[in-house]
Formats: sequence, C-alpha cells, structure tokens
Amino acid sequence: MIQYLPFEKPIEALDKHAAELAAHAEGTEEARMLAMRAAKLLEDTYARLTPWQRTLVARHPQRPRFERLVKGLFSEFLPIAGDRTFGEDQAIIGGFARFEGRRVMVIGHVKGEDTPGRLRHNFGMARPEGYRKAIRLMELADRFGLPVVTLVDTPGAFPGVDAEARGQAEAIARSTEACLALGVPLIAVIIGEGGSGGAVALAAANRVLMFEHAVYSVISPEGCASILWRSAVQAETAAEAMKVTAGDLLKLGVIHRIVYEPRGGAHRDPAETVKRLALALRAELDSLAAMPPDALRREREAFFLQLG
Repeated sequence: MIQYLPFEKPIEALDKHAAELAAHAEGTEEARMLAMRAAKLLEDTYARLTPWQRTLVARHPQRPRFERLVKGLFSEFLPIAGDRTFGEDQAIIGGFARFEGRRVMVIGHVKGEDTPGRLRHNFGMARPEGYRKAIRLMELADRFGLPVVTLVDTPGAFPGVDAEARGQAEAIARSTEACLALGVPLIAVIIGEGGSGGAVALAAANRVLMFEHAVYSVISPEGCASILWRSAVQAETAAEAMKVTAGDLLKLGVIHRIVYEPRGGAHRDPAETVKRLALALRAELDSLAAMPPDALRREREAFFLQLG
C-alpha cells in the first residue's frame, strides 16, 4: 500500500473514495471516473513539484533503494566486507556483480528498508571504514579492469565523534581521490539523497546520472536553513535557493543525465524504475567501454575542474 506524502492528500482522498466505490457493484463506473481523476491529479502534481516536495519524494520510505535496485539490475552479486584497517561499515555495501552478463563492481549507500534495517545501516550515513572499504573495492575493480557503478543515497557522512576520531574527512577525501584516479569507467547514480561530501566520495565519476526526483546538494535544506535563518522551518525556502533538483543540476552541468521516473515517483512502480535505469546504465557503459585509462581519467578530471 502506497504511503502518501503531505502534498498528496487530495490524491489520497480520491484514491480512497474510488476504492470504496469499487467495492460495490453499483459504484463501478463512478469508481473508474474517480480513479481517472486521481491519476490525472497525480500526473499534474508531479509535473510541478517544488524542490522541497522533490526532497520529500527522494526520502520516501518506500522508494526503491540499494538492495532492491541491485536485485533488479545485477546478477551474481558478491558483497565484500571490511576495510582491512578497522572494521565493517554497513552504511556502504559493495562487491562483484554482473550487469547483463558484463562483470562490474557495484558500490552504494544502504539506508535500510525498515526500522531495524535503518538502524543496522545507520540510515546510509557512513563512517570512515565505509569509505575505506569503497576505496579498497575501487582499487580491486581497477586491478581487474572492471567498470564501477555506484548508487548514491545518503543524507551525508556520519558526523559522530567516533567517526571524526577515525579520520572521517581524510577518508572522504581519499575516496574522492580514488574515484578520480580510476583507469576504468565509473558511473554514479544519485538514486535518492546525494548529501555533501559523503555523496561526492562515491560520485566523482565519468558519468553522473540522477533520478528525476532525487536531490543532490552540499548540505541538506534543513541544515542550510539552520545556518542562514537559525531555524529548520525555512527548509522549503532553502531547497528552492540551493538548486537541489535534477533539472537544475543538469542545467548547471553538475550531472550528465536524468533518469526519468514512473508517474508519481519511483516508489509507485519499482519494476519500471529498474528497467529505465538499466537502459541508462547500458548506454553509458557502452559509450565508455572503448576509452583507454588515461582518457577516462582526463575526462573525469576535466568535468570536475569546470564545476563552479
């Protein structure tokens, strides 16, 4: 059952009324008309979402995340644990896999699908060992000549005292450096939230793809509002000013491609979302396959040097 967001209340009311009428034979035609009205309202609503509303969609609890996308896109996924320095971090998961028969390395943030999962994966906020694990996996991919696909979905790196004590900033910087140094294709996909350096550490890629209703920013709208207005209440205003949406970021040259979502967001049709992402990944992997290592590095470096 779909969970409705605050701005979807009129759609929810129509859907519920249509379902009630459909339960009675004499109300079938009226239910069909109401369902059509709800579908049209859904389409119109999502055609004019504000940046803050897109942020809410990106955070939707039913949005297809790392586990579901990996299951739908890849076969023979073999996760690899540990950073060989401190321990295992469940906020970043990665390993070998096959994409349509092609061997790849998949790395991504994991937010978790339910409350125990979110706690286990720390809501997708990685500690230094998570980024050091990502570096280890990227170096493995480089050694074996495997393209790297990263699925980015994090509010940001974990800001806890223990993470800072173990070198959070250094780990993020080295992970970003490892992305830029790869001699194999690197494709990053912003699937939900792309928050701050915690996202860039996996997204300094040859191609940065972004779901239509994902967001990508240097700080969360609430964090920005707290700094500028001393109140998170202004988060909606901050989201508008920060240009966090896929459309804005494509115009600014921060990303390369938008992966459009099914009507009403990826959470309403995860299977179709997987199909659309598969098409985009196939096209990008094919376009990068023949490029030599030096060309991949130069292209990646040039793209990020021109930002700003």
